[in-house]
Amino acid sequence: MPLSGMRVLDMSTVVAAPFASSLLADFGAEVVKVELPGGKGDALRALPPHKDGVPLWWKVTNRNKRGITLDIRKKDGKDLFRRMIGKFDVLVENFRPGTLEKYGFSHEMLKELNPNLIILRVSGYGQTGPLAKRPGFARVAEAYSGFTALCGDADRPPLHIGYPIADSMTGLFGVIGVLLAWCRQKTDPEARGEEVDVSLVDSMVRVLEFSIIEYDQLGAIRQRSGNRSQYAGPSNVYQTGDGKWFALSASSQSIYERLAKAIGRPDLIDDPLFATNPDRVRNADALDDILKPWFASQTLEDVLSLFEKNGISGGPVNDSRDVYESGHLRERGMIIEVPDGELGKVTMQGVVPRLRETPGAVRCTGPAPGEHTDEVLSSLLGLGEDELEALRKKQVI
Repeated sequence: MPLSGMRVLDMSTVVAAPFASSLLADFGAEVVKVELPGGKGDALRALPPHKDGVPLWWKVTNRNKRGITLDIRKKDGKDLFRRMIGKFDVLVENFRPGTLEKYGFSHEMLKELNPNLIILRVSGYGQTGPLAKRPGFARVAEAYSGFTALCGDADRPPLHIGYPIADSMTGLFGVIGVLLAWCRQKTDPEARGEEVDVSLVDSMVRVLEFSIIEYDQLGAIRQRSGNRSQYAGPSNVYQTGDGKWFALSASSQSIYERLAKAIGRPDLIDDPLFATNPDRVRNADALDDILKPWFASQTLEDVLSLFEKNGISGGPVNDSRDVYESGHLRERGMIIEVPDGELGKVTMQGVVPRLRETPGAVRCTGPAPGEHTDEVLSSLLGLGEDELEALRKKQVI
């Protein structure tokens, strides 16, 4: 696999940073997930959904990892950590800034222990700045970044979406940072370690491409517009006659013209209200008054068939069952079955991106607490059974 040979020590919790390390693991990195012993592990284990007490979210976000327990707050735990860190290429952590230093592991100390170490630091607001010490969670970061202000209907309060998207975006940026540092080490003989500082807020600010320049140059503050696009038209979500929902995006002129002909309204092409995309955006209400009753007169299958025949972009608003049953996604390898020690067999997402020559793979689900502690510490540090038992009695592992 592309990242075979990369060793990652993942000390992070919940979603953003563990998601980053799982993406590395999907492509062959050897990831060791560290949790506190004594049932004080990753808080993600406590987040729904569960099946008979088994955390399902955990199974995906920590797939392809080996799990150990280690308390680096204790003297023996610190000693083990010092011995371990030199054997890893990447350290992933998402403590509040300053916490790792409080435990005695500053950036300088880590570089002494391992000059080539790549440290991925994930936080709410970043390692620097006036708000650096604040705790950060996805919803708070989405709100601070300006993202939440864009979500929802114009006449209603801002709306949080049903998934912590800031966690996923930050995980992706974290992976990019690690790979940039890893690539530099492979191509520059003089390159040493690197610190990758990525925050939930920074990540969401970055992906809102036009928001800052729009305000800077035009003084405009983008507002909520529900399901309707503010920069292309028609682009909305419409209900079909059989109660289904359909997402339409006719952003280009050619697609709009094909749409007008397909619904039996070629007159809309030259109508001065709708002739160009800016016209359609300005007159979106009038255009929706035409499109809504047309969709209401069709079944979802009728719309899908007509749009496919005429090359018009759009698709159903799928729920999780629809995605689970999608023949397209299953053929693509995006919906896969993975063996699990607790649940027997589970279905989850496949690997993204797809590589033709060296594809990634899902080899196992997220580990049980401390499942590989003995195996990892024995193989990495040569600890024997007596030493492991002594550490267990001290609750270091």
